[in-house]
Amino acid sequence: MRAALLPMAVPVAALLLAGCGESGGLVSAGAAPTASGPVQLWPGRKGATVPPADPGGAPAVYVPGLPPVRGQNVHEVDPVALVKAEVAAGSAGLPPQTAAAVAACGREPAGACPVLTPHYRDLTGNGRDELVVGIDMPDGMMSVRVYTADRNGLLNRIMTTTDSVVGVELAGLDVILRVPSGNPGYELVTAWSWDSKERTMLPTREQIVRVPQGSPQPPPSPSPSPSPSPQGTQEAQERRRPS
Repeated sequence: MRAALLPMAVPVAALLLAGCGESGGLVSAGAAPTASGPVQLWPGRKGATVPPADPGGAPAVYVPGLPPVRGQNVHEVDPVALVKAEVAAGSAGLPPQTAAAVAACGREPAGACPVLTPHYRDLTGNGRDELVVGIDMPDGMMSVRVYTADRNGLLNRIMTTTDSVVGVELAGLDVILRVPSGNPGYELVTAWSWDSKERTMLPTREQIVRVPQGSPQPPPSPSPSPSPSPQGTQEAQERRRPS
C-alpha cells in the first residue's frame, strides 16, 4: 500500500508549491543576515577617565528695576526696557559698545537699537510663555537670552549665551542655535532646554551637521526631548561663552 501511495504524493506537493507562488503568497527571500551587536575592542586597556558633566549654562539671574508683571505674563514686558534695566544694574554681561547702544535705544535712528524683535514660547512647560530676546553685537556676534516671570511677577533670565550665531529656531520646548563648527561646510547645532532641577536652561543636545550645498534651507535641528543629556563636544564647550 505504501508503494502505491508514494507516487501520488509528489504531484500534490508540487501543485501546492506552485499555487502558493502564483497566488501572491509568502515567498522566501533567502537566509536572513545574522544580527550582531557592538564588539568592544581592546577590553583590557585602561580607558581615560571621564570627568563629571559641566552643564555649561549660566545660573538664573533676577532682573531688578522692573515692576512685577501680572499673572506671570511676560507679554507685558518691554524687551528694550528689560535689557536697559540689566545694563543699569550691571548684570547685562554685554561689551561696553553694545551696552552703550542699548542705553541709547529710542534716541538713536530707527533700526540702530541692537535689541531685536522679541519672540514668545512656553519653554519651561508650565503653560506660560517665556520671552526670547536677541541682541546684536559687533563682529557678527549675538547674545540670545530667555526670561521668565516667577510667581511674584519678577523677571528672571534663565538662558544667556553669546556666539557667532548663524540662526536661531524654536522647536518644542527647545531653543536651537546654529553656529559655525570650525570645519568648512559644517555647522554646530545646539539645543538649549529647561532643567527643572537647576531652574535654568542648559545646552542638552548637540550635532555637527553638513550644510546642504546651494540650498537656502537650514540643516536639520535636534529633535526636542524632555530629558537633558550630558554636555556635548569639547569644541562646543570652547565655542560657547555664557555671560
